[in-house]
Amino acid sequence: MSNFRSPDLLERRNNAAAVKKAMLEKFRAAREDPALEQKRLKRIAVNEARASRAAEREAAKKVRVAELAAQATRAAELAAQARREAETAEALDKAQAAERDASLAAEKKAERDARYAARKVAKKIRRRGY
Repeated sequence: MSNFRSPDLLERRNNAAAVKKAMLEKFRAAREDPALEQKRLKRIAVNEARASRAAEREAAKKVRVAELAAQATRAAELAAQARREAETAEALDKAQAAERDASLAAEKKAERDARYAARKVAKKIRRRGY
């Protein structure tokens, strides 16, 4: 049977320090890598472009909302004007209808009065006998 050799404390500590040092060198090298710096700058540029596009979209949306509000206001004004014109036309029609009714009533009354007067005259003639 072979002897199992366990590393002593000093050896384990030196190995851990070496591994930490290697990892640190790896990250330092990665941080100083020009390709990674280019990628980082490219990401920053993409994020800035994305933010500017979002701001443009937001501004366009605000303009569109303002246009829609102005359009709704114009539509409401046109509807109110059309309603006023319709009310005016309706009032005018009612006035004309009332005037027609009044003139028709006056004509009918005149006809009735004429018939009544004719009956009275005929009655007088009949009573007198000639």
